Amino acid sequence: MGKNEIKSLTRARDFIFKKTSIKPEIGVILGSGLGAFAEQLKDSTVIPYSKIPGFQRSQVKGHSNELFLGKLRNKTVAVMKGRYHYYEGYSIFDVTFPVRTLHALGVKKLIITNAAGSLKKSIPPGSLMFIKDHINLSGKNPLIGISSEFGEKFVDLTDAYSKKLLKPAQAVAKKLMIKVKSGVYVFLTGPSYETPAEVKMLEKLGGTAVGMSTVPEVIVANQLGLDVLGISSITNFASGLSSGKIHHKEVIEVNKRTSKAFIKLLKNIILHI
Repeated sequence: MGKNEIKSLTRARDFIFKKTSIKPEIGVILGSGLGAFAEQLKDSTVIPYSKIPGFQRSQVKGHSNELFLGKLRNKTVAVMKGRYHYYEGYSIFDVTFPVRTLHALGVKKLIITNAAGSLKKSIPPGSLMFIKDHINLSGKNPLIGISSEFGEKFVDLTDAYSKKLLKPAQAVAKKLMIKVKSGVYVFLTGPSYETPAEVKMLEKLGGTAVGMSTVPEVIVANQLGLDVLGISSITNFASGLSSGKIHHKEVIEVNKRTSKAFIKLLKNIILHI
């Protein structure tokens, strides 16, 4: 990855700035079924991913493939309404290209959200969780093969999820009386869900929730020097923790039920960071 990819990034940035005068300071990536938050922005410009050079499109239900740029009171915000995934057949570079684009637009703080399965009975579907750390079991790293033009390869992930954002986010949740757990997110590629034996292993390794996104984006964001806040919407118990089978439809339905609290929390976090 080198000069051609740098050119693609420049084209994406220039194309977006031709459509809007908004220069976002905060970026938000919305996971499965969480797209309703994008409608909170005022005076927004909406750009389909299909129009942005270098962007791909998700075929998964719950991802609208649109970039919103607008304002939330005095904050300028870029919101990705949905993401595309490694399991859809895109390269790990493709999956993280939007993070590089947000950085090129001027974003300094990035909030990454996702739908995740709970690895603990004490965190039922409908819960929200701040990500305090992650475990990457995918065998994939978005910095492999990246030229030095993109930044340092050997990125320190000690503070991958910035305490500068986590502490005020926790304070906001407490003030709003919205219960939000904190835990460790485990990344696997999917698209199949985990087996009950795998779920037991992940919990013993220290995982709190498991999902199929976020970690590649977080790694790239840290390479770029962005402060990252991660929020998981817990949509189901992982395999073996309940009697029922897991369906993506359940993910969307649970997020619809929790969307009011999620939107309220996210909106207030943005106003306080």
